[in-house]
This record gives sequence, structure tokens and C-alpha cells, in this order.
Amino acid sequence: MMRSDHSAHPESTRRRFLLQAGASAVAASMGTTAGLAPRRTVAAETSSYTRKRKVPLRLGLASYTLRKLDLDETLAATRRLGLELLCFKSFHLPLNATPKKIAETKAKVEQAGLTLYGGGVIGMSKEEQVDSAFEYAKAAGMTTIVGVPAPNMLPLVDKKVRQYDIEVAIHNHGPGDKTYPTPESIYKRIKDLDRRIGICMDIGHTLRIGADPYADVERYAERLLDVHIKDVSAPTPQGKPVEVGRGVIDIPRFLKELLKINYTRVVSFEYEKDANDPVPGLAESVGYVKGVLAAI
Repeated sequence: MMRSDHSAHPESTRRRFLLQAGASAVAASMGTTAGLAPRRTVAAETSSYTRKRKVPLRLGLASYTLRKLDLDETLAATRRLGLELLCFKSFHLPLNATPKKIAETKAKVEQAGLTLYGGGVIGMSKEEQVDSAFEYAKAAGMTTIVGVPAPNMLPLVDKKVRQYDIEVAIHNHGPGDKTYPTPESIYKRIKDLDRRIGICMDIGHTLRIGADPYADVERYAERLLDVHIKDVSAPTPQGKPVEVGRGVIDIPRFLKELLKINYTRVVSFEYEKDANDPVPGLAESVGYVKGVLAAI
């Protein structure tokens, strides 16, 4: 269950983290209008400061978080939160987009000072879906496909990563996912394939199914290609998404595990709560993680 005792050590620690290095990220997006237009306020100034601040991990955004916002709003929100790396869901770059549309979108991302490193989560249950996923990623300049290839498609995926030199990070979806519920279930299927096929660990789904996200970081370090960071209200299938730092996941411990293995890839926020108004909760989550990283 969620912690409600505000005098307890974990909650007071969380507050201190937010007040330290994370406060500027929160201020940068609270009170944002529907169009996310920048304002000449302290918030606008702190967003610039946040973008320049160095943290020991590469933080990004899985754009599923902002699925109700259009492309321009998503780019503006990402900048204001001080994140520089994006993994686009099809809401923001359709899988069937024309080469012209892909080029226009890629240019917009670059003009915003951001990097489109990946796309996903992308289903790949048929040969044509595998083919189109790699062509899509290549055209957009992505280095990573976050996907869920059907097991019988893995030999083709293995061939494609060699052909395109684009990584495939398979996403675990926890309870209800019969194929890839845990990082372990992914590793068992890919351990003999090209090392460019690996794991996108969703730490929320990992904990909800009863697996150990902290131990799994080290256990599958050689195949950990992407991370979706989030928090949940309970370590059970009934656990719901909450702001990072308000749930049951030990975020400082998890981040320390990533640093311990010298993880150099992206840690992307996938904030699934508040779909119609995600920016305040996302800002708190980003601020908390940046505060933790500053403290450790």
C-alpha cells in the first residue's frame, strides 16, 4: 500500500530530494497552459537551468506518457522538464507515416534541441510488422526499437538487427502478459541471439508481478538496453501508477543498481497516471529522480 505517514523516513527523504535538485523541474511545468507555451517567469528560467544540469544517468521520456498531447505540446513539455531524449509512441509519429512526414517530425525534434532515440512500444507479430518497424526506425534515425516481437518472429528480428544495426529492447508487461511478463522471461528467449536484442525493463510491471527489479538490473546487465522508470501503489497485480517517489518502489536503490553496473543507456519516464493532465505528476517524478541522483 502507499505510504501515508508523512513523518516516516522514506516520505521525509522524498520531500528533501524534491526540495534539492528536483525543485526546478517541478516549477518548470506546474501551472502550464493547455498549449504549454513558455512563460517569462522563474519557471521558464529554471527550465533552462534544469536542461544544463548534469546527472549521472541519461534521462528521457517515453512519449506514451503524453499520449493526449499533440507533437508540439509533447516537445515543449519535454524541453521544460529538462529531458533531452525521446522514445516516440505512434501517437506522435504514426507507424504508417510517409517518409516526408517522418522527415518533418524528425526535423521538429531536432529544432527543439531533442534527440529521438527510439520508438515504441511496437508490436511485431507478423513478418511485415517486423519489416516496417525497422524501416520506420531507420527513416527516423532511431537507434532503438522498444518492441514486443512474437517468439516465432525472433529469428527474423535477429537477422534485422544485424542488417540495420538497430537495437530491439523487448518490453515486459507484467501480470496479464503471457509472453514477456518479466525481464527473466525475455532473457530466456533471447540469450542466444545477437546482443543487440535485449530488455526494456519496466520496473513497475516487474514489481507488480512479484519479480525483483533491483536484482534483475545486475542479473541481466549485459542485455539491459532500455529502462522505463515509474512507481506503483502496491507490489501486486492490483498496483496502480503513482508519481515516482510516492509508491512502493525503492527508487534510490534502483538507481544505485543502475550506477553500480555502469548503465549508460536511457532511463525513460513512462508516467501512466493522469492521462488527461500528466505534466504536473510527470514533473514531480522527474524532479524526484533528479533529486535522488544529486544526493547519491
